[in-house]
Amino acid sequence: MTDRPDGMTRRTFAGSALAASIALTAGAKAAEAALRPTAFGDLGPFYPVERLAEDDADLTWVKGRRSRALGEVIEVSGRVLDRHGNPVRGATLEIWQANSVGRYAHPNDIATAPLDPNFQGYAQIRTGASGEWRIVTVKPAAYDSPIGRRTPHIHFDVHGKSQRLVTQMYFSDDAATNASDMLYKGLGDWADTALAKLDTPAKYRWDVVLMDG
Repeated sequence: MTDRPDGMTRRTFAGSALAASIALTAGAKAAEAALRPTAFGDLGPFYPVERLAEDDADLTWVKGRRSRALGEVIEVSGRVLDRHGNPVRGATLEIWQANSVGRYAHPNDIATAPLDPNFQGYAQIRTGASGEWRIVTVKPAAYDSPIGRRTPHIHFDVHGKSQRLVTQMYFSDDAATNASDMLYKGLGDWADTALAKLDTPAKYRWDVVLMDG
């Protein structure tokens, strides 16, 4: 077999070219397999300006109160990841939502639905070593707004190491109201990235994917 001037045989050269081709193909497939970043959402008009002193991960109990918040108690958990699937440790999540009858504890919410003094309505938490997070809350109700009927959702403001993401999380078991919500429909093909999946009764799973963590 004739050697190349650089000492590489044709067979060795062909093998190296094949290996390079396989590596490029694997790299392309890995790029295709990258996680889709979570869709950006609207901050909304009810970002809390007046908060309770309490902002822990259980929004259903307020210290000093004897009763739990009204409504269906749910658990929502997940992880914060970058687009390569790496966990984002120590990310901060600010979380706020309407109560079980669709009312925000915000001075600009003119809804006639009652406030719930036992509902915290806001949390600020950090992710753990594997990017994990978890809250206990009540399922928010749909409500009327100037832009139409809003489907149940929870607001998130996520601060990673190098990226901030404001988004809204929706529920997989609210398909009918999701389909008529203007903001949810506006997400188009990215709507699934904002959808929390119902794993078991009253337990939802939703991962937040940041572009760069």
